[in-house]
Amino acid sequence: MNASSYETAVIGGLEPFSSCDWPGKLSAVVFLAGCPWRCTYCHNPHLWTRNHQAQSWTEIHHFLLQRRGLLDGVVFSGGEPLSEPALRDLMLSCRAQGFQIGLHTGGAYPKRLEKIIDLVDWVGLDIKTEFSDYPRITLRAKSGDAARQSLELLLASNIKFECRTSIHPEFHNEAQLASLASLLSGMGVRDYHWQSLRLPDSKIPMPTDWPSPTLQAALAQQFSNFSYRQV
Repeated sequence: MNASSYETAVIGGLEPFSSCDWPGKLSAVVFLAGCPWRCTYCHNPHLWTRNHQAQSWTEIHHFLLQRRGLLDGVVFSGGEPLSEPALRDLMLSCRAQGFQIGLHTGGAYPKRLEKIIDLVDWVGLDIKTEFSDYPRITLRAKSGDAARQSLELLLASNIKFECRTSIHPEFHNEAQLASLASLLSGMGVRDYHWQSLRLPDSKIPMPTDWPSPTLQAALAQQFSNFSYRQV
């Protein structure tokens, strides 16, 4: 246990109970501050920088001690949780308490992912668009290269993972969604999901029949597990 690393970890928040952040598991979600990307639709822009400290790890550690036997695991989210240098120590702390470990990542740091993957039981990897098109959404050059490398790392591992894409007609059309799905299926992804984006200020409303049932049915044939999560 590296106490000093726990003390410097920047915790952006805690969701004490979730049944949807790790499919099939009951989990607590720890939000870590910091992200190198600037996606315009981000729901947690306050976690872009590492100056948003909501809680200490000591507080979260004490909370988790009271939840042993009640929760299956702990999911590390963000921001981009791989921005946190103490992430491996935080995961080890949770494992020592008997929790399984989940990770939400955009894949911005494939080398850091490789260093902690042995501690992870499940990963939710955000795939924003086709890799060559990433800078349009992240506003960062070469971000698609990093996301591809992270996906390739997961595909080569034995880790359970899902890919998911947050969708809205302001950012994707059906041809782009179909092309992205074909790319992922061809790479070997078997668990893929869409998530509806909530954009209250968008000038383009979310149509009730978008994406089309025909496209959704076609994608369901390409993956072992596909769904459209409208939240």
